[in-house]
Amino acid sequence: MIRRFIYGNPFSTEAVVTEVPLGEGTPAYGCIDTEQGFCFSYIMEENDIVYGLGEANRGVNKRGYCYISDCTDDPNHTEDKRSLYGAHNLIVVAGAKTFGLFFDYPSAMTFDIGYTRMDTLQVSCDEANLNLFVIDGDSAYDIVRQFRKIIGRSYIPPKYAFGFGQSRWGYKTKEDFRKVADGYRNHSLPLDMVYMDIDYMQDFKDFTLNEKNFSDFPEFVQEMKDRHIRLIPIIDAGVKVEDGYDVYEEGVKNRYFCQREDGSDFVAAVWPGDTHFPDVLNDDARRWFGDKYQILTDQGIEGFWNDMNEPAIFYTPEGISELKTLLKSFLENEDSAGGMTAGALACDKKPGEDDGTAEGAQDDMAAGASIWPLMGKIGSLANSKEDYRSFYHNVNGQRVRHDKVHNLFGYYMTRAAGEAFERIDPDKRFLMFSRSSYIGMHRYGGIWMGDNKSWWSHILLNLKMLPSLNMCGFLYTGADLGGFGADATRDLLLRWLALGVFTPLMRDHAAQGTREQECFQFEDIEDFRHVLHVRYRLIPYLYSEYMKAALKDDLYFKPLAFVYPEDAMALQVEDQMMLGDEIMIAPVYTQNAKGRYVYLPEEMKFVKFLPDGTISEELLGQGHHYVEIALNEVPLFIRNGKCIPVAEAAEYVDALDTRHMTMLGYEGAEYELYEDDGVSKDYEKKENYRTLKY
Repeated sequence: MIRRFIYGNPFSTEAVVTEVPLGEGTPAYGCIDTEQGFCFSYIMEENDIVYGLGEANRGVNKRGYCYISDCTDDPNHTEDKRSLYGAHNLIVVAGAKTFGLFFDYPSAMTFDIGYTRMDTLQVSCDEANLNLFVIDGDSAYDIVRQFRKIIGRSYIPPKYAFGFGQSRWGYKTKEDFRKVADGYRNHSLPLDMVYMDIDYMQDFKDFTLNEKNFSDFPEFVQEMKDRHIRLIPIIDAGVKVEDGYDVYEEGVKNRYFCQREDGSDFVAAVWPGDTHFPDVLNDDARRWFGDKYQILTDQGIEGFWNDMNEPAIFYTPEGISELKTLLKSFLENEDSAGGMTAGALACDKKPGEDDGTAEGAQDDMAAGASIWPLMGKIGSLANSKEDYRSFYHNVNGQRVRHDKVHNLFGYYMTRAAGEAFERIDPDKRFLMFSRSSYIGMHRYGGIWMGDNKSWWSHILLNLKMLPSLNMCGFLYTGADLGGFGADATRDLLLRWLALGVFTPLMRDHAAQGTREQECFQFEDIEDFRHVLHVRYRLIPYLYSEYMKAALKDDLYFKPLAFVYPEDAMALQVEDQMMLGDEIMIAPVYTQNAKGRYVYLPEEMKFVKFLPDGTISEELLGQGHHYVEIALNEVPLFIRNGKCIPVAEAAEYVDALDTRHMTMLGYEGAEYELYEDDGVSKDYEKKENYRTLKY
């Protein structure tokens, strides 16, 4: 049962698309205070588990830390970070009392889940203008499924999007892309997509192509399609300020950009330099911006990824002006003081630290007083809260300050594209995923987990985000395999790919200036070929489970506790996930490990895809086990009484033979396979389902 409680004058985010009855009085759980903003407080029992928050740091159980829903462009996902790229305000408390809460509030919101006090859950925001949805159910899993029904069906990508994709910031020419295609095809490495980062554009302008490097673009798109590879270009949030650029001129003429308080178009610097942000919360502007995607679909493009849409800001003219003022003041102070003291300039000493003399301490304190405001301003130029408070949206004729709806920008940018695809070709599925998001965007596209690092800890972070994102409706998701920033190693990439085998979005992506990490760049390429082959052999099963999860408002990835709620050990396991109804995954995420410990809540078959193409199966009983898993092996576990289909490997999705598959698991079991044409939207046909027997 779900009830909606209204506080103040909420902004309509359209995250919830089903009518929900109003609750009477106050919610049955916790205490609510609206005297200064909004605050929900609840005293947790010792064994309560808190699920949710989608794309958030740390574990599946969110207890013990403080999280802030505030879409943030920050590539350093260390344990201390409280905000990442998404804002997903669903939490589920499971324990002595089990209930769910969705705080539909589009600005910054703090979730203190046992951080200030270990027994206290406190959710707060600056203004008491929100919808609070309270969900009662038999279990955490039941609550999540109820929530999924009120927020609408999850995005369904084309089937080719379940193939492997290669990306890198720095592919600039046709030859760069041909080199990638050759590297995969010539080594019989499966590949369905190559992603185009910002360098394909002319001067980083949205919906343009570099005139020198991508002349005759439709012919190049078709050339790649003839090799069964689709090009997937990036679209950024900022539109370059440049006379003669039609997107800019149309936006200015029609008042389609976000504006300052004085009515002038807001300016922020991103990759192209000065840009304007399309006002995607304005219906007319959103339609206009979405229709621009047709510039590329008309040239054969069938998929996109939206980026920099928190929106990310490098700096603004106002920020630079303040910096110049501080710099001028600093230089004037230094001139009058005769320059910084030797102590303040020492490599091992900050201004203001004592050098042992009273005079030196006084000079250093003066130097510190002048330099630290300057250093602080430099550090705060990017993604400044002050800048987010300085521009406005036009929503149904009302001016809305951006910081009040900040978390919606990525959602509505991707909505612009999704709505446009319905106009461009309503019967066709397009690939679409985004960096920034809010609940509701899950209907229009998936997400990738942002600019991670080539760190072993980020494999585990990737794994733990998966079920939480599914709870919030984001089924089509995955991380940058191998890590975006820093330098990948061969073993790291192989282990991460072995997890990526199971994520709907399977993409290797790296930053400019890092080590090249395409699969053909390393020695013993046959190991990479084998891991990618496993992905393609499993696509019939993975696609089937994805489609069933999407069509039934269910989860693709689940915590063990959702399937085994009475098993005390399963409640604690966070580095193993259930996938669909048949399998459990337990990837290796530790450097130099030869295997790992796993916990089986029931008897299962331990399956390993071996590098010679064979498959080993071992029956393991309920309990703890150490399993050996080599770098070039892909493991999974099949539940008691279940089976899964496995195809022969192929180099691209369209080449998969799903009529002649083998079965893995328990003899006598049956599997319901979902299979459609992978392109159209006629999902409900009975012939899409067939039963396979083992």
